[in-house]
Amino acid sequence: KMGYNRALRDFDGHADVTKTQLAILCIIICLSVDAINPVKIVLHVFPQIAVWHVVILSTLVMVYLVVSEIKSLLYFSVKVFFHSILSIVFREVHVIGLENVPQYGPVIFTGNHANQFIDAVTMVCTCQRTISYLVAEKSWNRPIIGHLAWALGAVPVKRAQDSAVSGQGQLLISPPSSEKQDKNNNEIIDTNEPKRILIEGIQTSFTSQIKVRDKIRLAGTSNGLAVRQIISDTELEIEVDESFQVSSFIGQKLTFDILKRVDQGEVYAAVLDRLGERGCIGIFPEGGSHDRSDLLPLKVGVALIAYSALERDGVNIPIVPVGLNYFNAHRFRGRAIVEFGAPLFIDPNTLDSFKQGGKAKREVCNDLLERIQDSMRSVIVTAPDYETLQFIYTCRRLFQQAEMSASEKQDLARRFSEGYRRLLAQSNGNPPKEWVDMYNDIMKYQKELEDLGIRDYQVTGLKHEKYDMHGDTVLRVMRIPFRIFVLLLVMILALVPGVLLNYPVGLIARLHAERRRKTALAESTVKIRGQDVILSEKVMICIALVPSLWCLYAL
Repeated sequence: KMGYNRALRDFDGHADVTKTQLAILCIIICLSVDAINPVKIVLHVFPQIAVWHVVILSTLVMVYLVVSEIKSLLYFSVKVFFHSILSIVFREVHVIGLENVPQYGPVIFTGNHANQFIDAVTMVCTCQRTISYLVAEKSWNRPIIGHLAWALGAVPVKRAQDSAVSGQGQLLISPPSSEKQDKNNNEIIDTNEPKRILIEGIQTSFTSQIKVRDKIRLAGTSNGLAVRQIISDTELEIEVDESFQVSSFIGQKLTFDILKRVDQGEVYAAVLDRLGERGCIGIFPEGGSHDRSDLLPLKVGVALIAYSALERDGVNIPIVPVGLNYFNAHRFRGRAIVEFGAPLFIDPNTLDSFKQGGKAKREVCNDLLERIQDSMRSVIVTAPDYETLQFIYTCRRLFQQAEMSASEKQDLARRFSEGYRRLLAQSNGNPPKEWVDMYNDIMKYQKELEDLGIRDYQVTGLKHEKYDMHGDTVLRVMRIPFRIFVLLLVMILALVPGVLLNYPVGLIARLHAERRRKTALAESTVKIRGQDVILSEKVMICIALVPSLWCLYAL
């Protein structure tokens, strides 16, 4: 069925192109031959009509068409602009699984967020559907980014973490009230009730700083904890789910941030209206960009949107995972693989549980989030850390015996990733000596390649030939350094004007991106190096400065 749908889509695409080409050729023929030129025929039959009448009427019709279709025209224009940006940023972009994208009707696209604004640009340019993104209000208010987001029909979202304030004093966490102790002092968790934790404050002012339904974020964590009850200035009660590891915080004095409650009613209404119009929504459910080698915990918003659409409009919207896999993501001329996974749907039998609210609603939303997370992991290559991810890719290239498609390479890399995970699980984190020796040998191999200045995928392209060092062969070998010198000289002479003219932009972009990286890293609790913001910041600076600089040169 997928093959049939793909063939039908390809046929429709070719048919549309052919019809457009025929229409353009017919217009050219009509304009070239006076006898069949419709404008001249009308002017000849009705001599009272002047040429300027036709020009004014055509201009008014053009203005009307532009105004009435301004949104689609803006989206198309920005998409063309992004295509040019993408061709500069990446040397190649592979797209996998387009047959999984429904051609009609509403769709929710969920992508991993590994390269800040470049993620949205990549998805726009590689998907044939028109996508409206949920964008943080903080980014919406930024110049360039905000204007481009508006042109794409994005929906601004106010995030609590963007307006977080530091809390006064320190916190002490007590054991959850839903936990009991057995005779061996082991925790017995009552899973029928949510955990309620009593927070004791040291020099705090809970009654004036915090309100019920606000959240507090402990130092070193990324998720907020909902405030259930404020008892006094030094006591409050919060509610947490089962994933919160209470024991790791008990007895510690912790600093905290306050995340004010944000009413997202208008955002959900705008998103549901867009889906109700058979539109597409793009969401990065991790909640923010990061440079980790695995997914962050997903926010519940995507599940609420999907269930609300099913409840309000009776439409079970397909949720399509999008894997954005980058190689040298923070540098120009890297590579990208965009993979669209198989869509998943809500089980309609769970809608009644969603309508009940409370615990039943939380359970079905969490189940859907787990399915979405699994589907997102199926289109990316995950690893515990960046070094392990590089190790997995190196193993895949060494194992590869013949040329493979991008889809086959991604599948093989995921198999290596899953094998690595299972090996660690079976050995309790202590793999056998043979595996450790192999790991060390591969890392030495990778280090040697770095010292030589080549990549491991370039090794197969190297030719090893033995020369018979006699006669003309010696002369040919002696000419090689001279030819290299001449080639380098020509390239330098050709590059000097462009380098001199564009060097100021490159220097400013690099300095600005580094400053933004440090700022983003300081403000984030999930970033490792902050490299996910570098490429986006460089692109934004270039968009602003390159035209300005060339206009200055022209003057």
